[in-house]
Amino acid sequence: MTPTARTVLPTDLPALVTYDGRVYANEAMTLDRVGTDDSPHPLEAALEQWFSFATGRHTWISVKGARLRGLASARKRGSKLAWEIECLIDAEDDDGGVLLSLLDQVTEAAGKSGALKIFLRLPSDSDAVEGVMRCGFTTYRRERVYRIATADATRDEPAALRRRAKADAYPLFQLYNHTVPEDVRRIEGATLADWTAAQETLGKTAQYVIDHGERVGGWLRLAGDGDIGRFDLIGVPEVADDLIDGALAKLANREWAYTLAPEHMPGVESRLQERGFEAGEAYTVLSRRTVRTVKAPKAVPALVRTTFG
Repeated sequence: MTPTARTVLPTDLPALVTYDGRVYANEAMTLDRVGTDDSPHPLEAALEQWFSFATGRHTWISVKGARLRGLASARKRGSKLAWEIECLIDAEDDDGGVLLSLLDQVTEAAGKSGALKIFLRLPSDSDAVEGVMRCGFTTYRRERVYRIATADATRDEPAALRRRAKADAYPLFQLYNHTVPEDVRRIEGATLADWTAAQETLGKTAQYVIDHGERVGGWLRLAGDGDIGRFDLIGVPEVADDLIDGALAKLANREWAYTLAPEHMPGVESRLQERGFEAGEAYTVLSRRTVRTVKAPKAVPALVRTTFG
């Protein structure tokens, strides 16, 4: 019998708090958790589901008796057109039906809400990657974590760095199209709306740009979280060093600076290594299109009125 997943109920608390006496890892990683071991606990995810009007999260659980079989929690990304899975727990490694049921629930709910795509980041060496792909997800980019102690880093802020303005939205999309390969853009951001929806949060984010000639040549986003600072960037090769310098200068009050460098930007990886960044975990990002419910057209009898003059 294929297991089914459903939304969380208050009666699930025993399974969430004491699920078989074991702690199962959350396989999903989001950009705003890079550099920490923080991971939404099943109990936390369940409570947030009941207050989803405030958190914007949605949670599904698979239980058998008082035992947790799996859990998935998702939230929107840059807009309601895209969701990301932030918590994925599969406690039944030998039963692929649990994972399939959970991801199908996420996909159906996302489609009903108007989302077109779902994203999921997993450790590249995780067995879950293959299982998720069997559930209809496609791998489209690979990334690696890089970190550096800010005390050992350069702190000179480039003069060309300026705050992002509203008018920069489309020029940044043009920069994205210029610097990111087509096979990635096709899944992640084929249109301006798709690209905007797919953008991840770093937390409370500050954004900067660098002009290159008459166009925007680089984009830097960064956020602080306690002793950890996070940043990401895209840019033409000529401004890559300035973007990294700007990130380190802005995050100088943090103990560590972290970034996720995509495999399709090898120039950025080499520059990070030259600056003393340490390479860390490798991740695989996957995506799946949703199934949107569309009402079939309904036939309506035509009214014919004949007028005699």
